[in-house]
Amino acid sequence: MSANENKNRSAALIVGAVGVVFGDIGTSPLYALKETFAGHHPIAVEPASILGVLSLIFWTVMVLVTLKYVAIIMRADNRGEGGSLALLARVTELTRNSRATWFVTMLGIFAAALFYGDSMITPAISVLSAVEGLDVVAPQLKDYVLPITIVVLTGLFWMQRHGTATMGMLFGPVMCLWFVVLAVLGVISIVQAPQVLLALNPVYAAEFLANNPWQSFLALGAIFLSVTGGEALYADMGHFGKFPIRVAWFAFVLPALVLNYYGQGALLLKSPTAIQSPFYLLAPGWALIPMVVLATAATVIASQAVISGAFSVARQAVQLGYLPRMQIVHTSHMEAGQIYVPFTNWTLYLAVIALVLGFQSSSNLAAAYGIAVAGTMLISTILVSFVVLLAWRWNPWFALPLLGVLLLIDAVFFSANALKIGQGGWFALVMGLASFTTLTTWRRGRHLLFKEMGNLTMPLDQFIRSIENASLKQVSSTAVYLTSRPEGAPSALLHNIKHNEVLHARNVLVTVLTAEIPYVVDADRIEIVDLGHSFYRVLVRYGFMEQPDIPQALVTCGTKGLAFDLDKTSFFLSREVVVPKLAPPMMLWRELFFIWMLRNAQSATDFFRIPTNRVVELGTLVEI
Repeated sequence: MSANENKNRSAALIVGAVGVVFGDIGTSPLYALKETFAGHHPIAVEPASILGVLSLIFWTVMVLVTLKYVAIIMRADNRGEGGSLALLARVTELTRNSRATWFVTMLGIFAAALFYGDSMITPAISVLSAVEGLDVVAPQLKDYVLPITIVVLTGLFWMQRHGTATMGMLFGPVMCLWFVVLAVLGVISIVQAPQVLLALNPVYAAEFLANNPWQSFLALGAIFLSVTGGEALYADMGHFGKFPIRVAWFAFVLPALVLNYYGQGALLLKSPTAIQSPFYLLAPGWALIPMVVLATAATVIASQAVISGAFSVARQAVQLGYLPRMQIVHTSHMEAGQIYVPFTNWTLYLAVIALVLGFQSSSNLAAAYGIAVAGTMLISTILVSFVVLLAWRWNPWFALPLLGVLLLIDAVFFSANALKIGQGGWFALVMGLASFTTLTTWRRGRHLLFKEMGNLTMPLDQFIRSIENASLKQVSSTAVYLTSRPEGAPSALLHNIKHNEVLHARNVLVTVLTAEIPYVVDADRIEIVDLGHSFYRVLVRYGFMEQPDIPQALVTCGTKGLAFDLDKTSFFLSREVVVPKLAPPMMLWRELFFIWMLRNAQSATDFFRIPTNRVVELGTLVEI
């Protein structure tokens, strides 16, 4: 790739990152400051509180986003990929065979589950808060807010099938315009009340906290809204890379956000009654309708950050064994991380529409918003602490105080958001708990299934010896047996011998293994073991961000001395039919849930891209 092409590609990724990654945090000015002063725990709109709140917003953004995510956590990538499960995979490697393994595994799964809860609330509050600008333009339009919001959200989720590359290039220029407008409106207002810049001094934040301890603690739940979306910088890292995200943040997004928040603060210093809508009242009267249109477009983009992150988490969960196989559509030939997951997309859509209809206003949703993000951020700090201390081996005298301060800040914000549980925060927790139950049930069910399958099979060397003298008909072709266990004779092989009394000239046992890294290099992908008597074991390794392709893997085997003619190869798959035991090893409802997921998982034929006309499926009844 030439220097010019590389430069153009970097520029495109930066614009795409602005369009996808920063949509959520970029639209927080629509509601964060307003909810802090006029939300469920209102604060008097007076100079001391205005400067104190602005100072808290600024330093919250600097510490939680700039320091924690951009400077530290984005360095803890798993070979370019980010997100809770990518971080979990890396930490699991560091803590393997230790008492901490179970603890970090549960934390990582719960963080991924909370991210799904956040993915539902973000589109609802973002788009609804923008469309509510119609009420500022003309109060008689209030009845149209909900219908328009639903139409906009429907269009957004319908467009997901075109992929984040298309979405990023479509939304990037719009989001660039959004941040320019944020900055310009902020500067115009700041010029009229420049004393607002005093709030850059952290002393004002400290004084506000000290003079109003309980009130300021309650306010932290709303102030935290200014950093919701910060976790998307890490979750979406695999889509665009570290460099484009960091450049976009420091050169464009961060300055625009600070200028707009301080512009709203300057407006309140001049006119405290503007708290009814400090964002929209920054604009002149003639610009209100264009601002509503632009804000609606920007909040559609805000939703994109968490939706694309949810796709990444879903794919990682499938590959790491936390979710059943499901359809994953690759939407870019250039970026492997750009995907579309139909099931996740439409599940989120139904939940988002239910939220809009149930909560009715962005102010009500703001009460529910934040606790899932705060929980995710707290867990991310705990997990990255293992990386800092065990992988990077930072000096403990420096690392422990830094990590301690970050954990304390996260814990305080989580506590403040926990007060929102009764006001709607329960929804995010319920959705997170439901996701956590799904992930852990599938993981536990697979473990029990594999254990029972192991009991039903026999050692492969024993099986090969048992058929040496058997009078079996020989077929001059190749049989490939897919098995999830890299030891023992596959049940499909046993059933084929038992019922058909046929042995192929060459029998290949293929096991797909998922490594705890995003991508496996081609040199490490295939491992072939000659078992003798025309039996071979093939181990195929993929990263948790890769899509398995068995026919392609078999073609690759030819370079290692085991060539395949796919037209003369039959694929034998075992389809397990699971029934619960009288005394199941996990609760009956969880076992029935696992059985339902197993029945509805995408077929192995489709998931592994095997030609359907070459597949033979053999059923196996398993009790767990």
